[in-house]
Amino acid sequence: MPPAPAAPAPGPATRMAGLLGSSAVMATGTLVSRGTGFLRTMVIAAAIGVGTMGDSYNAANTLPTLLYILIGGGALNAVFVPQLVRSMKNDEDGGTAYANRLLTLVMTGLAGVAFVAVLAAPLLVQLISHSLMRDPQSAATTVALARYCLPTIFFMGVHVVMGQILNARGRFGAMMWTPVLNNLVVIFTFGAYIWVFGTFQHSEVTPETVSPEGVRLLGIGTLLGLAVQALSMIPYLRAAGFSFRPRFDWRGHGLGKAARLAKWTFLFVLANQAGYLVVTQLATASGIAAADEGHLGVGLAAYSNALLIWQLPMAVITVSVMSAVLPRLSRAAADQDAGAVRDDLSYGLRTSAVAIVPSAFLFLSLGPVIGSAIYGLGNGGAVAHGTTAVGFMLSAFALGLIPYSVQYVLLRGFYAYEDTRTPFSNTVWVAACQAGSAVLCWLVLPAQWAVTGMALGYGASYAVGVAVALPRLKARIGGLDTARIAKTYVRLCIASLPAAVLGLAVELLMLDLLDNWAGSVLTLLVAATLQVTAFLMVARRMRIEELNSLAGMVRSRLGR
Repeated sequence: MPPAPAAPAPGPATRMAGLLGSSAVMATGTLVSRGTGFLRTMVIAAAIGVGTMGDSYNAANTLPTLLYILIGGGALNAVFVPQLVRSMKNDEDGGTAYANRLLTLVMTGLAGVAFVAVLAAPLLVQLISHSLMRDPQSAATTVALARYCLPTIFFMGVHVVMGQILNARGRFGAMMWTPVLNNLVVIFTFGAYIWVFGTFQHSEVTPETVSPEGVRLLGIGTLLGLAVQALSMIPYLRAAGFSFRPRFDWRGHGLGKAARLAKWTFLFVLANQAGYLVVTQLATASGIAAADEGHLGVGLAAYSNALLIWQLPMAVITVSVMSAVLPRLSRAAADQDAGAVRDDLSYGLRTSAVAIVPSAFLFLSLGPVIGSAIYGLGNGGAVAHGTTAVGFMLSAFALGLIPYSVQYVLLRGFYAYEDTRTPFSNTVWVAACQAGSAVLCWLVLPAQWAVTGMALGYGASYAVGVAVALPRLKARIGGLDTARIAKTYVRLCIASLPAAVLGLAVELLMLDLLDNWAGSVLTLLVAATLQVTAFLMVARRMRIEELNSLAGMVRSRLGR
C-alpha cells in the first residue's frame, strides 16, 4: 500500500491568518493590560497628583525598569527568543534544558543586581534626578520609595523569560494578560491610600509632607504587584508542559554565544537609556522650576503619563504582531530564506500601520482632551491645568509614533539574523537626537513648556533612526518591499488627515461649552468616535488593502 501523501505546506494566506490569530490574542491581552494600566495611572494621579509627589514616585518606579532594561531586558527580548527557537529546533529535548539554564541564570543574576541596587538607592536616584535630591525630605521620600521598588527588577526578568519560553512554544497570551494582575494590585494599593489619606485634591501631598506609613503602603503595593505578575506565569508554563528545574551547568550549552550577541544589545540599551536619563534629569528640573513659577504638573510625571498613552498603539498592535512574527522570522533567517524575511517584515510594517497611523493623528488632534479625561479626576484647583499639560505633551509626541513603530519592526529584522551590532549603532543616533533636543528645549523654552518640547524631540528622533536603519536592512536582505510599504503609509496618512481636522474642530467646539472633567470625557468620546468613523469611511473609499483584508479576517473569525 503506498504511503499517504505528505500534507501540503500551508500557503501564505494560511500562514498570515495564523499570525493574525496569535497577534489578536496578544493584542487583546495587551489592550486589557494597558486599559487597566490607564486606570492605574488615573488612581495614582488622583492619590498623589502629577506634581512633585508624582515626580518622586515616577522617579523611584522608573529606576528598576531602567536598570532591568539596561542589564538584560533588551537581550532577553531580542537575543534569547531566536536562541530559544533554535534550541527547540536543534536540541533533542526540544530546548527544555536550554530554557532551564537561561531561567536559572537570569534569576541568579537579577537577584544579585536587585540586592546591590537597594544598597545603592541614593546614588541611583541621584543618577535619574538630581533635582529631587536637593531637599533632604524630598530625597528621603524618593530613596525610600526606590528601595521598595528596586527589587521588582528580579520579578521583571523572571516574568519576561517565562513569557519568552511560552512564546517560543507558540503560547502567546500569558505574557500579555498577566500584567493585568499587577495593575489590579497597584490600583487596590492606591485606592487604599486614597481611603486612608484622601485624594490629592484634598491632601495636596508632597515629598516633604507624605507620611512614612503612606510611603510604606505605596512601596509595598508596587513591589507586590510585580511579584504577583511574575508568579502567575507558573500555571501557564505547566500547562505548556514545561517544569522548571534549576540548572547551573551554564558552560558549553550556547549561553556564551547568546551572551556575546547580547554585548551589543547591552550597548544598544545603554545608549538608549543614556538619552532617556538626560530627559528625566531635565524634565524633573523643569517641573520643579515651573512649580516655583506657579505652573504645576508639567514635569516628569506628566511626561511619563503622556508617554504611556503614546506607546499604547505600538504595545497593542506592533509588539503583538512582531511577537508572533519573530519566531517565524528567526526560522526564515536561520534557513537563509531572504524572501520570507522580506515578506514577514512587510507584513509587520503594513499590518501595524493600519492602527499606528490613525492613532498618531488622533493623539495630535485630541491630545489635550485625552489628558484631561484620563488624569483630571481627583485633581482639582491649581493642579487641573497639569492634566491638560499631559495632553499637550501627548500631541507633541503624536506623529513620532509612526517612525517609532517602523524602527521597532526594522530592528527585529537585524535580530533575526543575530545582528545586534547594527541596532546599537542605530540607537546611538536616536539617543543623541533625544538628548540634544532635550538640552535645547531646556535652554531655549520657558520651564512650563520645556518638557513638551522634549516630547516633540523624543518622537522626532525616531525618524532619524528609521533613516539610518532602512538602507542597512535593505543591504542585508537584498531589498525590502519598499514601494508597497510606502504606498500603505502614504494612503493611511491621507485618510487620517481630514479625520483629524474634524476631530480637532469638534474638540474645540465642545470644550468651549463644557469645561469640567465630565465634559472632557464626553468631548473625548464624541470627537474620537467621529474622527475614527471619518477615517474608516475615507480609508474604505480609498480601498486600502490592509484595512480591508484585516477587517475581513476579523469578520470571518467572529463568524465562526
